[in-house]
Amino acid sequence: MNWDQIKGNWKQMTGSIKEQWGELTDDDVQVAEGNRDQLVGKIQERYGIEKAEAERQVDEFVAKQ
Repeated sequence: MNWDQIKGNWKQMTGSIKEQWGELTDDDVQVAEGNRDQLVGKIQERYGIEKAEAERQVDEFVAKQ
């Protein structure tokens, strides 16, 4: 699956996203609303990790879908 597909199915993907990153709130996921950069930013913020690591995790997540 690619990011465009995830963005198009965002409502269905929110459960998987929250399962992958349990510290994200419903609001965090809703605010990101399919925007990869915003999701990366929220993951960075909640987990206190660098942008490159958050991007790697998102890319890994997308590859698994």
